[in-house]
Formats: sequence, C-alpha cells, structure tokens
Amino acid sequence: VQLVESGGGLVQPGGSLRLSCAASGFALDYYGIGWFRQAPGKEREGVSCLSAGNEGSTNYADSVKGRFTISRDNAKNTMYLQMNSLKPEDPAVYYCAAVSLAYCSRSFYKRPMEYWGQGTQVTVSS
Repeated sequence: VQLVESGGGLVQPGGSLRLSCAASGFALDYYGIGWFRQAPGKEREGVSCLSAGNEGSTNYADSVKGRFTISRDNAKNTMYLQMNSLKPEDPAVYYCAAVSLAYCSRSFYKRPMEYWGQGTQVTVSS
C-alpha cells in the first residue's frame, strides 16, 4: 500500500509542471486526496485537496488559486497537481496524501493522513 510521486523538477518562472501520485494497494476513489508542500525552514502547508468519490469539492491555498489544479483519474488510480504560472515562492518538496472518505475543506489539511507520498522536489529558477 503506497503512494508514489513523480513529475517534480526544475522550471523557469512562469512555467508549468504536473505532479503525479500513483496509488497502489487501495482505490483512490474512496479517499479524500491532497497535496502539501514544505519549503526549507518553513512548516508544511496544505496546497490543495479534493473530496472522496464524486462529491467534487476542492480547496486551494490562497497562494495557488487560479494557478494550480488538483484532479484524480480513477481508471489509473492516480492523482495529479497541475501547476501553472510557477513563481519563485513555489519551490518546495511537494507531497501527496490520502485519507479515507474525507470531504475537502479548509480543515482537510489538519486531519491525520493515512497515506503519504515520498515527496518530489519542485524548483523554480531562471
């Protein structure tokens, strides 16, 4: 049972990256999913979440609204974070996470997550 991330890397300011997080051993559809990030010297922060099932509720941190999009492909059992218009303040290690039957709201990020990805580095630099 695990979440495996991919897609991080180096991008110029204004560029885009798509992070992927593949689940194995459990069906991601039944889980609320989220993306978190942690920059050096800073606390981990919630970036975005998506409710379990077909409920469809999402939440985004103010700093990424309009630039990042969370999604899930149930056929591939994979979640994504599309990051556009990347800024110099976006670099961090990004983590995916999941918790069963969870509804996405601002309080989602404070819940204990059942599964975490290993993290992937995002660097924004010219």
